[in-house]
Amino acid sequence: MRNLLVVIFASLFVANVAFADASCESKAVSKDGKPLAGAAKAASIKKCEKETAPTAPSCESKAVSKDGKPLAGAAKAASIKKCEADAKK
Repeated sequence: MRNLLVVIFASLFVANVAFADASCESKAVSKDGKPLAGAAKAASIKKCEKETAPTAPSCESKAVSKDGKPLAGAAKAASIKKCEADAKK
């Protein structure tokens, strides 16, 4: 049963990555609405994938208390959210 759950979660993660690639490719359009090609398309897809990537490990590693202990729960989530917002600026 446990192995089945692991397989299900792993397949959901893989499916999410596959759909992210498809949506990034569909977003690769010019200001005129025409599909991009060549290097412009590759750069657009790379930027999109970077923006839709899961939480960066650096933000999780920065989620520590003043004592240096790792945060947990809501405090960790808030710290990661703030870190990601600061990274986008």
